[in-house]
Amino acid sequence: MQIPSYRFSTAPMMEWTDRHWRMFARCLTKRALLFTEMVTAKALIYGDVEQLTLHSPEEYPLALQIGGSNPEELAKAVTSVKNLGFSEINLNLGCPSDRVKAGCFGAALMAEPERVSDCIQAMKIASGINGPQVTAKIRLGINDQDFHETLPQFLEMLSSTNIKRVYIHARIAVLGGLSPKQNREVPPLNYVIVHQMKKIFPHIQIILNGGLKTVKACRSETQQLDGAMMGRAAYQNPQELLKVDPEIFGIAPPHTSARDALMAYEPYVDKMLSQGFPLKHISRHLVGMYHEVPGARQYRRILSERAHLPKADWGVIETALKAVSEAEMR
Repeated sequence: MQIPSYRFSTAPMMEWTDRHWRMFARCLTKRALLFTEMVTAKALIYGDVEQLTLHSPEEYPLALQIGGSNPEELAKAVTSVKNLGFSEINLNLGCPSDRVKAGCFGAALMAEPERVSDCIQAMKIASGINGPQVTAKIRLGINDQDFHETLPQFLEMLSSTNIKRVYIHARIAVLGGLSPKQNREVPPLNYVIVHQMKKIFPHIQIILNGGLKTVKACRSETQQLDGAMMGRAAYQNPQELLKVDPEIFGIAPPHTSARDALMAYEPYVDKMLSQGFPLKHISRHLVGMYHEVPGARQYRRILSERAHLPKADWGVIETALKAVSEAEMR
């Protein structure tokens, strides 16, 4: 039996997990479930759906995250994207930013379980029996909620909507008091209660998110839970993703070294450059590829200083790689 892709996923991160990064990630892992950046329901209704959801089948399996709080709008949004190839559509119930709070969605919705229930049910009806699965990404709770009491109540509500998969960022969200960055660092992690929720709701696939920095740690969590989601650690140290396929899915990685993975990315970079995309929009995702190895600082410096120059092309990345190779040979 094949291990499901949600056993390991990358988190949706605004301005980070764009299609350029996702294509790069596919040079590192073929089986992980990748997430798009969040797109609001209103944007999908009134904007250019094709541009907002632009992706390649090479990115599959791929989940689309949507933000919204109006059931009718969310249903329309799901209808507009349900045939575009996404394996799941995820409702954002965990983002703590003031901008999201002002729009009355993200983590703020954890204070309104009845509205969330209406939203989920509307999305599921719009997706239909054969459409992508509707899932949710939540926090333990918000502000001064006693999440030992409110979290199981919230999951019970989600269960009543027949939702099958929930991603839990194992921190509370402090709305209005902490910045998004602080909300990722200040509230303490609590993996224990997430494990407890799996025991209470064995029929829900529960995926742990928050503070996971290595594939080894993710694999450990999958012994008790249905999956693990890695966020910034996967982006900032992409070499870690080379371990995903062998350690989580029991298959060979698409490439055995960071250099081979980067070289496999060259055709995509050349294609994007030919379409007018500046190299800096693509190479920014590659800066974290090398850490604490000879030549790593030079590699990062070359990318940072040269990628923005006029007519910068793949040669910049080749030069950066050469700096690492030469340092290793000394």
